[in-house]
Amino acid sequence: MPTILGQNQYGKAENRVVKITREGDTHHIKDLNVSVALSGDMDEVHYSGSNAHVLPTDTTKNTVFAFAKEHGIESAEQFGIHLARHFVESQEPIKRARIRVEEYAWDRIATSDSGGRFIGADEVRHSFVRNGQETRTAQVTYDGESFQVFSGLKDLTVMNSTNSEFWGYVKDRYTTLKEAYDRILATEVTGWWRHNWTSDEQRMPQWERSYARTKQHLLDAFVETYSLSLQQTLYQMGARVINSRSEIDEIRFSLPNKHHFLVDLEPFGLTNDSADGAVYFAADRPYGLIEATILRDGCEPQIPVDMTNL
Repeated sequence: MPTILGQNQYGKAENRVVKITREGDTHHIKDLNVSVALSGDMDEVHYSGSNAHVLPTDTTKNTVFAFAKEHGIESAEQFGIHLARHFVESQEPIKRARIRVEEYAWDRIATSDSGGRFIGADEVRHSFVRNGQETRTAQVTYDGESFQVFSGLKDLTVMNSTNSEFWGYVKDRYTTLKEAYDRILATEVTGWWRHNWTSDEQRMPQWERSYARTKQHLLDAFVETYSLSLQQTLYQMGARVINSRSEIDEIRFSLPNKHHFLVDLEPFGLTNDSADGAVYFAADRPYGLIEATILRDGCEPQIPVDMTNL
């Protein structure tokens, strides 16, 4: 045979699951996008078409929805752990399961204080508005012996309107960028971080609390860093997480530099560099893209580089 089969996996991608939990008049929402990828003893289905070892992707879809009802959705990570363990331990040909989750947040809508509410609306706890900040992400991989749990986020857009500079860089014949001693620093954070929990023999992190605290550390570092480069800010964000969260050993970021350029208003007789404010053009593309991994000392990187880069 002149060819052999290489790495392969299959599953049902992007299962949209919305779980409503009702506690009397108070309702709670978990809104997930769940993708399942399974691998193992799958050579024969590729070589001959035999489906003897194939769990249908439709079955994986049904399992996702059934588990949402049977086990609930405590967190994206916990739900992924339940699913990964089930697929590997219930199906002998399956040796590895990877569950990738996106979670979309909803905020409860506070009721109005006006007198125009409908009768009985005083204690409405079942109305929500989609939170537009970021999408929470998680990836759980299980091989029958150990878990690997990544948590993360994407589309978290942040900006510092000052306390950022960029100067002293290499210049050649193609350099036109002017040095900046007070600039806008804006980016859209994509990040993945790896937990050091790998088995039931360890104390499992409190996933919801861990995510919330990690996000806050990222934001605090972004706010508190006087930035001379986006690379410096990235490192401070990662270092803050590693130093503050003992359950996290590695974090990787992809940070596009959302450039804001001063608009030339001189043709209109206007100066656009005044201390009381300025007008900027927010460029869509191209953009600088800064990526790096920050590790706890002594740990080896495990987050794939291509999980974040273009």
